[in-house]
Amino acid sequence: MTFKNSLKTAIKGLRVNKSRSALTILGIVIGITSIILIMSLGKGAQELILNQVRGLGSATIIIEPGRESQGPSAFSSLFTDSLKDREVEALKNPSNVPGLEELSPMVVLSAPVSFETEVHTFMVLGAASLIAEIVDVYPETGQFFTDEQVQQLASVAVIGSEVKNKLFGPSDALNQNIKIKSKVFKVIGISPKKGQVGMLDVDNSIIIPYSTAQKYLSGMNYYHEIIVKAKSEEVVPETVQDIKTTLRELHNITDPSKDDFQVATQEDIAQRVGTVTSVLTIFLSAIAAISLVVGGIGIMNIMLVSVTERTREIGLRKALGATTKNILTQFLLESVILTLLGGVIGIILGISYSFIASLILSRVIGSNWQFTVSLQAILLGLGVSGFVGLVFGLYPARAASQKSPIEALRYE
Repeated sequence: MTFKNSLKTAIKGLRVNKSRSALTILGIVIGITSIILIMSLGKGAQELILNQVRGLGSATIIIEPGRESQGPSAFSSLFTDSLKDREVEALKNPSNVPGLEELSPMVVLSAPVSFETEVHTFMVLGAASLIAEIVDVYPETGQFFTDEQVQQLASVAVIGSEVKNKLFGPSDALNQNIKIKSKVFKVIGISPKKGQVGMLDVDNSIIIPYSTAQKYLSGMNYYHEIIVKAKSEEVVPETVQDIKTTLRELHNITDPSKDDFQVATQEDIAQRVGTVTSVLTIFLSAIAAISLVVGGIGIMNIMLVSVTERTREIGLRKALGATTKNILTQFLLESVILTLLGGVIGIILGISYSFIASLILSRVIGSNWQFTVSLQAILLGLGVSGFVGLVFGLYPARAASQKSPIEALRYE
């Protein structure tokens, strides 16, 4: 018997009991749908985060205090003081870092903010005027503070759109006075709705001069991080090395493994984010794949029942000349066809649900969540479903092929 004839016989056998065939592939459909959906949403989340990271610009370099986080010390960098005024001045020196165009020390804190009877807690970011260019938060109304105001420790603030809505509602916020902790600040600018840029939620943040934040709000003499803008994307690697060399000399560090600071480019951050989201997607897909195992076991059980019910058919075919290989091939094809059909249905449902989910998420989070389904996910779905059919259909198919034709014809 040719493979073509075995295929026709297998399809005919599946058509005899369509309801059973449909129920048999249900586990495969659910498993493949889940995998496609998870991989699609994982890819969409990755692209969303990477786009936010890239929003800081390819020539942006971030310097953070503390050694590279490992294990339980992941938050230790928040409490180190290795970045102070002397580090800022050293980095500004053109002879130390010739590729540096501008930099902005950063002070980050969460604080109660009040206007009249309204009191809310917001993220307060102390920075230089450079941050407006890097994060692209030029005020929709009013203006951003200048470097002169930073030097003068001016009590001025640029507020996000959500901060304005929560504190002032429909009223005009420009030139109004707000209190951050117990310090009075004048609102000189209101940012347009921007969403998340890097790690900063612009809409729910207040930006003030870093010098003012340091002296009146945080009481610290060090910075949480320093953002550097290189003169061009081409000089970023050289600038990173110059920054490291300058800070090591300043801190008397000869062993790079003992650096008390971290320097990262946007490319570095994008790679880290990509790695984390990819691992998480694989992990969740592996969990979803458990349903494929359950579905495979279901297929094996149903195929064993089918073999028992068709014992006389098997005996008759063997009596007419069908070989053990022919019977094995027929039942194995039935199992693979079932799982591949389930895989195709699962892929179609997974893509459909992914599209619907991307639309819902775009509305919920207010960002452009991209609908992405990779060819790799589709091929993986087909490959896994076919493999499950092959593995879990092998035992029933072998059981069918090993039946004695005489005993099979006697079976009632």
